[in-house]
Amino acid sequence: MITLEKIKENPIVQTYMQIGNAYIGNIGAIEHNMHHAEQTSDLCYEILEKLGYPQRDAELGAIAGYLHDIGNLVNRYGHGMSGALIAFNILLDLGMEPEEIAIIMGAIGNHEENARGSSINNIAAALILADKSDVHRSRVRKSEISSFTPRDRVNYAVTQSRLLVNPKEKKITMEITIDTMVCSVMEYFEIFLTKMLISRRAAQYLDCEFELIINDHQLL
Repeated sequence: MITLEKIKENPIVQTYMQIGNAYIGNIGAIEHNMHHAEQTSDLCYEILEKLGYPQRDAELGAIAGYLHDIGNLVNRYGHGMSGALIAFNILLDLGMEPEEIAIIMGAIGNHEENARGSSINNIAAALILADKSDVHRSRVRKSEISSFTPRDRVNYAVTQSRLLVNPKEKKITMEITIDTMVCSVMEYFEIFLTKMLISRRAAQYLDCEFELIINDHQLL
């Protein structure tokens, strides 16, 4: 079976991901570097493992999480679709089973909220939650606040974020701490509303309740 470690060792994967992140950096997009890939991968695995899904499902989640932004090589917009096709070729060449390739393709192709992504399987749901929870000022590339887009500003406002999975209570909680001197709690919620809604639907797909807590205040 193809493992996450085999994916990480693949020179094509490494090259495509690094160049893709550099390309979107040229248009000022936030970091989608190896750290984001690793964190999303680890969290996908943790979500599925804690909720009692099979070990192989957790491994497939980790692979999907690692590869989910590889489509930035083609274009930032619609990178979920292009990323799914790039992943298809890589995984096929590595000899992965067709059913597993299909699961990962579906997850990668559905992780974008702006592209009407949906939780079409448990891997996709875990990927959405893991990806949307990685919000932090360290991902903002720009140094001048005056040049920030709304997305830059809300990311820069976040000083701490984490996703908590409580399998006993069937609850998934996103806890965020923001600097209200950069943006208000309501501004954060308003700008990232679509991210929170797709996250809530993902939690529901996994038969869990979704909570959003910002600066110790529950908004969802």
